[in-house]
Amino acid sequence: MMYLLAMRPSLLPTSSTDDYVSDSIPVPKPDTNGLLDVKAACRCLWESDEFGTAKIIKEVQSKHKDERWDIWKLMWVRMLCYATSPILGISSPDSRIGLPVFGPKSREVSLSLSFGSVFNNQYTEAPPRHHHSSDSDNAKTKSKPHKKNLNSDAAILKTLETLLANEQTQASTSNSKPLTLSDLSLSSTCRKVADLPLSSVQSNIETLILSLARSILSGRGFSFSVPSRSAANQLYVPQLDRIVLKDKASLRPYAAVSTVRKTTITTRILQLIHQLSLKNIHVTKRDLFYTDVKLFQDQTQSDAVLDDVSCILGCTRSSLNVVAAEKGVVVGRLIFSDNGDMIDCTKMGMGGKAIPPNIDRVGDMQSDALFILLVEKDAAYMRLAEDRFYNRFPCVIVTAKGQPDVATRLFLRKMKMELKLPVLALVDSDPYGLKILSVYGCGSKNMSYDSANLTTPDIKWLGVRPSDLDKYKIPEQCRLPMTEQDIKTGKDLLEEDFVKKNPGWVEELTLMVKTKQKAEIQALSSFGFQYLSEVYLPLKLQQKDWL
Repeated sequence: MMYLLAMRPSLLPTSSTDDYVSDSIPVPKPDTNGLLDVKAACRCLWESDEFGTAKIIKEVQSKHKDERWDIWKLMWVRMLCYATSPILGISSPDSRIGLPVFGPKSREVSLSLSFGSVFNNQYTEAPPRHHHSSDSDNAKTKSKPHKKNLNSDAAILKTLETLLANEQTQASTSNSKPLTLSDLSLSSTCRKVADLPLSSVQSNIETLILSLARSILSGRGFSFSVPSRSAANQLYVPQLDRIVLKDKASLRPYAAVSTVRKTTITTRILQLIHQLSLKNIHVTKRDLFYTDVKLFQDQTQSDAVLDDVSCILGCTRSSLNVVAAEKGVVVGRLIFSDNGDMIDCTKMGMGGKAIPPNIDRVGDMQSDALFILLVEKDAAYMRLAEDRFYNRFPCVIVTAKGQPDVATRLFLRKMKMELKLPVLALVDSDPYGLKILSVYGCGSKNMSYDSANLTTPDIKWLGVRPSDLDKYKIPEQCRLPMTEQDIKTGKDLLEEDFVKKNPGWVEELTLMVKTKQKAEIQALSSFGFQYLSEVYLPLKLQQKDWL
């Protein structure tokens, strides 16, 4: 510090030693070459009484060796504060500032610092802290709204145990076999697909190709009958709580100019799937695309036809041995086997375990969790994983890092059905967060033909909900104005049957559209980076605040 004061004052908040050192101290001046005798300059500062040298030495000599560090620490803090006094806006050298100092025995002391000398005031032990008894305590309470309302972890765990018991009771009392389209007399008007073995997929493809060959030989040409996956051909079934595909189909003839290319792509995809079934191997959708880039031109086209082929063959997409790249991750109180290898998700670090793209290789699920926490975003997931939230409140944390992929949806459903655990969802407070939640729960319109295998029933909306913005006093600067597209999406969701079925969803979505405000999960970080795991989620669980 003395070196800085004497030699490098430009590194301090101002460019002159006059702001720090009294004019009465004879600090040596630089020579003609701009050089300064460091030892001489430091000696001048030390020999002056600017820093209370005599008192420091006396104090150090009177202390035990282990206690001398307290003195040196106080001195350094004083010198730092003295040097930075211009930044702190302190105009008088007698101004004081209180700083907490922690000694070698972790004893908290209160230090009143005078910028004119080091030991004008001895440190005294701070009074014992009482809740709401000081300005600092009040500031902390204000900085973390509702923290004082939290009960003990043991009380919250009892609430979660009750939730789990209710879930398992409901599962045991309900029909062992879930409702199907046939049970509701909808099998003739709606389509459904099944998980087929590779031999059945291969047989279906060969049967289809033989029928096309006969059609060509008879002079009629050939065409595919493709189920329509348009929005008009979708149906929400309240008894099943999911979207299904109706039976409307359209012809895709090879002889028509408008459909010849798509028919060619369909035939090529069938050929590739047949090769996979013969070799019994898996490929990604990207691999499939690169087998014939000039024909497919864009992966979205090969992906769309792949779903068409699933509908034509009457099988799930996973039955085709074509998977998406790994995207979703899981961490927490879960053990499962992945192709014969046992995976303990509590020992996967902060990044967690990537969800296998092939659900067939997942088995032997075991867990002592009380619930499954479904998180929309990777950032919130990482916060919870790093804080080991799953150890404080036993749970399994899952995320697809945004839009849910097929593997994550299959994995979530498998956990729910096998472990009989309740699922709580944490998504952004915007229309797209609710859409993502609905995809997990009710299915997507794009893959409505496979909704029976991809949907997870009874997902509870934990947060972040529009009503939470005011309840938890989210600052205005952390709230975002909804765009016109956001508002339109919100109004469209209000017209969906799966939203109308839940009055709580309608109320929250209506509030969102009315206030025209949205917020991300990360808005909670305005109260501290760990507010999500330390206050928000525990309080939500304590109050059973889910829809």
